[in-house]
Amino acid sequence: MTSRKTMVKTRAVILLGMSETQQQSESQCVSCGIKVAAMNAASFDCPECGTEIHRCPTCRKQSNLYECPDCGFRGP
Repeated sequence: MTSRKTMVKTRAVILLGMSETQQQSESQCVSCGIKVAAMNAASFDCPECGTEIHRCPTCRKQSNLYECPDCGFRGP
């Protein structure tokens, strides 16, 4: 497994050499902030900058807006 480096500008979080399971446990819904590990959460890349975005099932179902933490792109 290769080491991954993810940077989030607003939170200054750097994840180095973490397994995918460990990264999921650190993932939060970008709309409401709850941890999305072991949920039926959606993970996708921002259409503008490619940053990975996580959304919980509730926010997806309610079509809550999200904002990319890197570029500020907003979507439903």
